[in-house]
Amino acid sequence: MTYPHLENINIKSVALLATPREMQRAVPQTSATLSSVIKGREMIERILDREDPRLLAIVGPCSIHNLEAAEEYAKRLKRLGEEIQDAICVVMRVYFEKPRSVLGWKGLINDPFMNDTFHIEEGIRMARHFLVRVAELGLPAATEVLDTLMPQYIGDLISWSVIGARTAEAQTHREIASGISTPVGFKNATDGTFVAAINGMRTAMGPHHFLGVTEDGLPAIFSTTGNAYPHIVIRGGKSPNYDARSIAACEKELAAAGLPVNIVVDCSHGNSNKNPDLQSAVMREILAQIEAGNSSIRGFMLESHLEWGAQPMAKDPKDLRPGCSVTDECIDWSTTETLLREAHERHKQVMDKPSAKFNAQRSTFNAQVTDKDE
Repeated sequence: MTYPHLENINIKSVALLATPREMQRAVPQTSATLSSVIKGREMIERILDREDPRLLAIVGPCSIHNLEAAEEYAKRLKRLGEEIQDAICVVMRVYFEKPRSVLGWKGLINDPFMNDTFHIEEGIRMARHFLVRVAELGLPAATEVLDTLMPQYIGDLISWSVIGARTAEAQTHREIASGISTPVGFKNATDGTFVAAINGMRTAMGPHHFLGVTEDGLPAIFSTTGNAYPHIVIRGGKSPNYDARSIAACEKELAAAGLPVNIVVDCSHGNSNKNPDLQSAVMREILAQIEAGNSSIRGFMLESHLEWGAQPMAKDPKDLRPGCSVTDECIDWSTTETLLREAHERHKQVMDKPSAKFNAQRSTFNAQVTDKDE
C-alpha cells in the first residue's frame, strides 16, 4: 500500500543552521563588549525607573545594508553621544530584519548580499560581527524582534528591544518579550490605537511558557518570570499621535491598565507620514511638552543615516550608495547632529530647573556616576 505525501509539500529545500552557541563561539563577546551591553541596559532601566533624568534617544538607520557605512555612522554617533551624555542617553538603532506588508528586501540577516541568495547563516554572522564592533565603541544597540529565534543568536549584544506594530498583537512575540533580557518597547498598532501595545505590555510583564530552541539548538520549553521594563512606543497610525492630547490619552490608558506610564515617541513612521522633513517637528513638539511639565515621555526615536532620503533597490547591489537607506527615508547626519544637540540644550535646561522631581532624579544620577568614577 502506498501513502500520500503529507509533510513539507511546499518546502523546496532544508539547510542546517549553526546553533546559537556555535555562532557565539565564532563571534564571541569580549570583556569590553560585555561591559558595554550591561551598562547600556542599566542606563535605559534607570531612565524608565526615573532614577536618571536624561532622555533616551534611539537613533540610526531604518535598516542596515552596508556595514562599512553603518560603522562610520556608529563612530560619529558615539562621538556625539559623549558630548551630550549629561542630558541625552544615545542608543544606536541597529535593525537587521525588516517586516514587510507584501514583498521586498527583508534585511541583512535574511538576505545579506541583497541578491535573493538568502545566506541567512552568513547574515547572522555579519550581524554579530557588527554588533561586537558597536559594543566595542561603547555604544548601546537597539533592534526589533521579528524572527522569534533571533534573540538567541544576537540578543546578548542588544541593550534595547522593540516589538513592532505588526507583531505587537502576536502571542508568540508577547511571550518572548516576557523572557527577553532587555527593556522592551511595544509599538502601537498601525491604525494608531494603543490597545494592542498596552495588552502586549501587560502580557510581557507576566510569566509564560513557550516553545523555542536552546543555545545548543535543541527544542525546549522556556518558562519566564516576566519583563520588568515594558513600555509603549507611539509611532502614529492613520494620523500622528505625538500631540499633547494623544500623549495624555496614552497616559490615561496606561494608568487604567495599571502599567508604568513610560512613553517613547517615534518621530518617524506614522508620526511623520514617513516624510523625513517632519521628524524634526515631531521631536521639537515632544521637547516642548517636556518643557511644559510632561514626565511620561522618556525618550524618542529618529530614523537617520549618513545621507538624506532613500534609494530604490538596484539590480546590482554594488550600485547602491552605502550611506543611504534602502527602506524608509531617513534624515542625514548633519540634521541628526543638529537635532540631538538641540535636544541636549533644551533638556539640559529642563533638568537644571529648580524642580523637586528633577532634583531627586539628578541626585540619584550624579551619585551613580560618582560611584562608577570611584
